[in-house]
Amino acid sequence: MTGVPASATGGSGATPVRGGKLGAAAVNQASLWNIANLLTMARLVLVPGFVVLLLHNGGYDPAWRSFAWAAFAIAMITDLFDGHLARTYNLVTDFGKIADPIADKAIMGAALVCLSYLGDLPWWVTGVILFRELGITLMRFWVIRHGVIPASRGGKMKTLAQGTAVGMYVLALTGPLATLRFWVMGVAVVLTVVTGLDYVRQAVVLRRQGLAAERAAENASEAAGALSSARSAAEAER
Repeated sequence: MTGVPASATGGSGATPVRGGKLGAAAVNQASLWNIANLLTMARLVLVPGFVVLLLHNGGYDPAWRSFAWAAFAIAMITDLFDGHLARTYNLVTDFGKIADPIADKAIMGAALVCLSYLGDLPWWVTGVILFRELGITLMRFWVIRHGVIPASRGGKMKTLAQGTAVGMYVLALTGPLATLRFWVMGVAVVLTVVTGLDYVRQAVVLRRQGLAAERAAENASEAAGALSSARSAAEAER
């Protein structure tokens, strides 16, 4: 794929630049109905379907749980693609910024809650992961006027570990694989807590730097105002 049609971005025939990326003018014209947002919407639609498949027939039918795993895997894969497409082809929209993290939390939260409801996963594991995810999301909004906390390598590892562990729990595994998924979930929980604490540290540092910059700007503005007043007074005395 070397370019994006104008209809996909809401433009009127903007010519793609080298590498298939659109110019700055097209960025502001990104359509709500672009491929990245459609993938995000599809992930949101998958959530209730995944819950129905997982809980069907009491939640312990291996065949239906395999179908649920397929839905969960599709949701995880689309999560990788929609963000990449949005950044690569300048399809970032306000809807995508809000809906993408909601879709991520919805599918993971639904899986965790259902697994705990079925007795496959301790409730404290679900609580720790959901508390971390919701807390970090709220914290990002708390510091957003000072800057954006970038996704770290640890955060990406956490997401991979969570997705792998939850996927293994969705499947009706037995024997050594059932033991393995316990340890994979343990790794996911540790990464969840460690990366969560790191994000808190970054948020505190970012907020302090932002407040310091605001105070410096205010002081500079006050100094400029005082200098201007002094000059005006000096000119008036002449």
